[in-house]
Amino acid sequence: MGNTKIKICGITRICEINWLNEIEPDYAGFVFARSRRRITLEELQVFRKFLSPRIKAVGVFANAAPNLIADLLEEGLLDAAQLHGTETPEEIEMLKRRTDKPVIKAVFAQSAQDLMQAQQYPVDYLMYDRGRDGIGQSGDWDLIEQYDRKRIPFFMAGGISSENVGDLIRRFHPYAVDVSGSVESQGKKDREKILEFVKSVRNAEGEGR
Repeated sequence: MGNTKIKICGITRICEINWLNEIEPDYAGFVFARSRRRITLEELQVFRKFLSPRIKAVGVFANAAPNLIADLLEEGLLDAAQLHGTETPEEIEMLKRRTDKPVIKAVFAQSAQDLMQAQQYPVDYLMYDRGRDGIGQSGDWDLIEQYDRKRIPFFMAGGISSENVGDLIRRFHPYAVDVSGSVESQGKKDREKILEFVKSVRNAEGEGR
């Protein structure tokens, strides 16, 4: 399966872009859904000029028009779309017809049935998310035991920190881990906390080899 990928979400400042270029996680998340971390299209254009091409830019949306998302993907401003709303399989199919870029669907699962239903989405990845809008509440990770990892690779998000990410990786073997709030200080990304988180992920991967 390879090493667990790392996504740092909710990037809002040029200095954070510089930190990511230095640390080189796999993904940088840019929020267009309702959030205190929401950015504008103009800000995205600036950020993309400075973001390393080795880091994939992911746009986070909730019930946005599929054509708008597809435009950003086709223009190269985004490398992937992450959907957090009530998007239907039909709407996702429309988006997929417009672009060959990856689509991630967030799932706020409360039961094993929720996870089973989510695996019917025509997406490239699912995101098992235990928090909304950066709340980061950790919940019942045991539900992931009901998830068919071979069918659709999955991200883990919500309630993940440098303290617990190693155990989560060793137990559930996600495709990727997504973090935002736990690498912040006073509501802004903190370089040292990002470094600590990335180190914890990579240490866990080293122990697993």
